[in-house]
Amino acid sequence: MLSVLEVKKKLPNEFVEELYENYSPLTVDKILSGMSGDRNTTLRVNTLKSDIYEIMNILKENAIKFDRVSWFNDALVIKNASEKVLQKLDIYEEGKIYLQSLSSMVPPIVLNPVPNEKILDLTAAPGSKTTQIVAMMENKGYVLANELDALRCERLKFNVQKQGAEIVEINNGRGEVIGKKYEEYFDKILLDAPCSGEGRFLANDPKTYRSWSLKTVKELSKLQKKLLRSAYQAVKKNGEIVYSTCTLNKAENEDVLKWAIEELNIKILDINLNIKNSVPISDENKEVQKAIRILPSKETEGFFIAKLKKI
Repeated sequence: MLSVLEVKKKLPNEFVEELYENYSPLTVDKILSGMSGDRNTTLRVNTLKSDIYEIMNILKENAIKFDRVSWFNDALVIKNASEKVLQKLDIYEEGKIYLQSLSSMVPPIVLNPVPNEKILDLTAAPGSKTTQIVAMMENKGYVLANELDALRCERLKFNVQKQGAEIVEINNGRGEVIGKKYEEYFDKILLDAPCSGEGRFLANDPKTYRSWSLKTVKELSKLQKKLLRSAYQAVKKNGEIVYSTCTLNKAENEDVLKWAIEELNIKILDINLNIKNSVPISDENKEVQKAIRILPSKETEGFFIAKLKKI
């Protein structure tokens, strides 16, 4: 584990400066501390093929220790085994578990898909949230999983098949044009937007932050707005959109929400989840305060989640 001072020296200067502009010094220390060492391996039980009790028993048989997660019955935090160890187990090969960060499980829970709905996952690869959505829908209904990148699309197909998610149609194309093609078609939409990934930074792993720049943040913010407009076009009246990122800056989070409030006919809904490491949004806009932010920690990646309703 690195000290906060050591973490500061390793991460891009402009990123650290921006943290201090946006957060209190105490919160910055928490964020940097959450980037100081490796994260625990976490998994989601695929309820299309298994249940939490079968998986817990198999882990116990293999002397793998775990903790339950208070806000999600189907998640486990692994205490003494790496992803590589879990990938050698039959339950992984059979698609009974999915290795997924805890924070990444939150957006589908907030979306709350139910059987027989029509759902769009607008930027879907590698499929962790797509397959979670299908499990919550009990494989009943329709999910369109869209992905722009052809290679990532292949990974998405592989994971969807491995998890037994039978109600998914995969589309390889631009998310910005989906809205015009499927106008007011979907009950609910997940937009887990392409982002600068600041919530996933690990100080000892330069590849997690090597490509970061303020220029990229600005470009991504523009893309996120285009994707959110597309989602707005594609969702039915009174339908819901969950907007999420795994980044920490306001340009890709709060500012995108403020843009949506001004440009689109939406309201922001409360999220009633008590998640460890989540902190209130401090913003002068009362609507924006309804979103939730999860700070990076030993167990969680940094995430931002907001629930929007088309009115």
